[in-house]
Amino acid sequence: MPGSSTLHPRVRLCANAWRHAALAAIAGLPLAAVAQQLPAPAEEGATGAWAVQLTPYVWASGVGGDLRPFRGDSVVSMDKSFSDVMKDLDAAFFLTGYARKDRLVLLGDISYSSSSRSGKLPPSLPASGSFRQASATLAAGYRAVFNADINLDLLAGLRAWSVKASVDVAGGLVQASPEKRFVDPVLGLRAHIPIAPRWSAIAYGDVGGFGLGSRATHQVAATVNYQWSEQAFVSLGYRVLTLDYRRGGTRIDVTMAGPLLGATWRF
Repeated sequence: MPGSSTLHPRVRLCANAWRHAALAAIAGLPLAAVAQQLPAPAEEGATGAWAVQLTPYVWASGVGGDLRPFRGDSVVSMDKSFSDVMKDLDAAFFLTGYARKDRLVLLGDISYSSSSRSGKLPPSLPASGSFRQASATLAAGYRAVFNADINLDLLAGLRAWSVKASVDVAGGLVQASPEKRFVDPVLGLRAHIPIAPRWSAIAYGDVGGFGLGSRATHQVAATVNYQWSEQAFVSLGYRVLTLDYRRGGTRIDVTMAGPLLGATWRF
């Protein structure tokens, strides 16, 4: 009708669309401001300068495998479920260090665990076995992939071992506890994956030995990390460390595995 203020339906639809868009933009401003205040997912190191981080872990490690100190001795098998870990675990500790400058990366770790198990050997002889390992790994490498989705490091280095396997059969009738020291070459891969603001994941794996020290060694560790502050993180994960050493009649074929709880300080 002439003089009516009613808008054409198409014009009214366009006006409503602009109104809704403006309201959405205004409502989104606080969310955008909050997003800008949240830190980016934690990433180790700043380009052009050395960045260092240190992480001590409590490692609830169980041990499974076979121990034979000398040729001709009895083989004691250790097979632990998680429910046995706290009962038979004597001590376990894991410390990692990481440093990066541009694409050069350095990685080191120190690991210690001690565990024991009792049982019977045929024909129903009481037997006990214990295993203690201390190892130190030092590796250097190159950051091959460096982007917002994943950071991937290629590493090579050495792992030094000190291991002691003890076997006691029939209350000391047969007893042996030799200590072995050797060094393994290792090749590793480490991935840092941003998940969300303040959250990230780290996955690490290596293989080594190759018959030069032990027959074989493997390590796999994965953690989920929360950025508590600019310099501090907390981590929860799982670690598996295996060793297959057979030399001079000694056989140590064990797997150490269990959950990790750690805290990281960045310098």
